[in-house]
Amino acid sequence: MIEISSNLLYVAFILYLFATIFFAASIRDKYSKANTNKWAKFGIVVTIIGFIAQLGYFVLRWIAAGHAPVSNMFEYTTFFGMMLVLSFIVIYFMYKNALIGAFTMPVALLIIAFAAMFSREVSPLIPALQSHWLYIHVTTAALGEAVLAISFAAGLIYLIHVVDQTKPSKRTFWLEVILYGILSVVGFVIVTTTFKAMDYEVTFKWVNETEKEAVIAYNMPAIAGPPNGEKVTDGFGPLFETPSWMNGTNAPRKFNTLVWSLLLGFIIYGLLRLIFRKRIAAAIQPLLKGINPDLVDEISYRSVTIGFPIFSLGALIFAMIWAQVAWTRFWGWDPKEVWALITWLFYAAFLHLRLSKGWHGEKSAWLAVIGFAIIMFNLVAVNLVIAGLHSYA
Repeated sequence: MIEISSNLLYVAFILYLFATIFFAASIRDKYSKANTNKWAKFGIVVTIIGFIAQLGYFVLRWIAAGHAPVSNMFEYTTFFGMMLVLSFIVIYFMYKNALIGAFTMPVALLIIAFAAMFSREVSPLIPALQSHWLYIHVTTAALGEAVLAISFAAGLIYLIHVVDQTKPSKRTFWLEVILYGILSVVGFVIVTTTFKAMDYEVTFKWVNETEKEAVIAYNMPAIAGPPNGEKVTDGFGPLFETPSWMNGTNAPRKFNTLVWSLLLGFIIYGLLRLIFRKRIAAAIQPLLKGINPDLVDEISYRSVTIGFPIFSLGALIFAMIWAQVAWTRFWGWDPKEVWALITWLFYAAFLHLRLSKGWHGEKSAWLAVIGFAIIMFNLVAVNLVIAGLHSYA
């Protein structure tokens, strides 16, 4: 059953890839509105079929595991990707805007590809997760974040459309930084897949986060080795040591992966700049000439108004109830709790600034993009690098 479940996830990924192509074609096809609608219809139909396939993966894995498959990084991130696709489907039928699909579906693909880099093994729940609050808290938090991710896609479209690309500025610089961040995720997928296919491994002895001697295996060349680590097997590096304050579970290996991702992202970004001979946003901008910026701004704002209450329930209210049940306290200043609160405060400020201060258009778009960056930092850095009660997540 696990194998069938995995195959369904693979099918969903391929279908999402085709949907992305169809939505992109709906933008590029400028000959007639009918053709654009045709490609968009193909895109949404394929997206729905892909979502059904991924839903099948989720249900079968739940049956095989005996619990909701949201208990580790692979399961949670694939569920996050599935909720992002569901959110897009709902938004699409609300606004019939194929452009959002051309930007949202690649994000969903990257999230699922990112998830595939983690262990797919089905394992028993640790004691802290053996609660019905697992289903309630984690699923609603993921759904809220997924809806908020739609605001990121819309905000990015808006910024690429309106930011003046005729001359360098702070706005063009930060827009390129955002695109570089996306390419770094692509770099992560490429480098992890490549070295996994090569079955690469180098091993170090080190004193781990629990102050015990341990062995840590790297699955890619060690640019950043463990603090005061001793290499046991032959292999490249390390060139420098991981900062000692990074004390999450297997933090040196994860930091090394991050370094590789940023490095390959830089290489991909540089190659694209050489190919386009201009900033990447400047290369994309002509494709967005015909968009309605007010509609894109509306989609971004509406996504926040829908996603924020869901996120508030899942990531804060339900989380605090579960914390009281599991750890006999509502709040403990765990890094995950703190960053969930930071995320909530940021989007609360987003709504306040928009409704009270009139931050529409470009200002609102920048906030939407920054908000998603905070969500991804919470997902990646807080879960993987910073030690805490949620290090298993």
